[in-house]
Amino acid sequence: MLLYTHPSSLDHDTGPGHPERAERIRAILRALDAAALPGVARREAPEAGLEDIARAHPEPYPSRTLARIPAAGRDHLDPDTVVSPGSRTAALTAAGGAVAAVEAVLAGEDRTAFCCLRPPGHHAEPARAMGFCLFDNVAIAALRARHVHGIGRIAIVDFDVHHGNGTQAIFWNDPETLYVSTHQWPLYPGTGRRSETGVANNVLNVPLPPGTDGQAYRAAVEAEILPRLDAFAPELVLVSAGFDAHARDPLASLELVEEDFAWISERLLEVARRHARGRLVSVLEGGYDLEALAASALAHVRVLAGA
Repeated sequence: MLLYTHPSSLDHDTGPGHPERAERIRAILRALDAAALPGVARREAPEAGLEDIARAHPEPYPSRTLARIPAAGRDHLDPDTVVSPGSRTAALTAAGGAVAAVEAVLAGEDRTAFCCLRPPGHHAEPARAMGFCLFDNVAIAALRARHVHGIGRIAIVDFDVHHGNGTQAIFWNDPETLYVSTHQWPLYPGTGRRSETGVANNVLNVPLPPGTDGQAYRAAVEAEILPRLDAFAPELVLVSAGFDAHARDPLASLELVEEDFAWISERLLEVARRHARGRLVSVLEGGYDLEALAASALAHVRVLAGA
């Protein structure tokens, strides 16, 4: 398994008390280092080019967003989305790491990859930053696979506790991309109803009530998501890996634990093996209790690394 990181993820300064903070990356990397999993190769993420970003976020949005990054201090792109001088490189490498991971997996360098980078991406809409997100990293990587490598059917599975409104918006009119999301409902950002199904039934939203535990979560995945993924038969599986559905997370009210994240990781890897030659790339999204985030990400990576 390939692990993409970059020091710039620590330089994206969101300010005191902000839940999306550099310590998230430090906590995950400490857990991975302590586990010393065999078969994990660490790589430094490169910056994404504007051409790749613009497939998901047409100009002038990318250029305008980068121009908003201050030379000193901090600025708010929306009430929750903060940028600082280090945010430019961090945002470009968060997107670039996802692109590089897809490139490597499609080239056969490894079958799986995890991108431990920030800021996250799945709330970033085509022309709007929101929810801690500047650019939709998983969407940028998916469109690179489509337009540069000719990959047809791409499945994006998002198990962050918040609905990925940005990813849904980007692929709403794309029948070759299946976007699947489990998320707490009601909760920010207010999208993700079952009735939101995309132009060609290519969006599957599975909203979950507060208090949903691992048993109920697994039952929903088995009943709705796995059959849809098998019917779609993706050539590439991408994952928006948010770990804020954990019972300890302060921003939501689902009751998953790290074993549940290991379970969903195993199921998605099985889908990739059945249909996509094992090709799966996972991109970090949310997760704001540091202990729960580190344990859950480790459980996820352990599965992807086959450890």
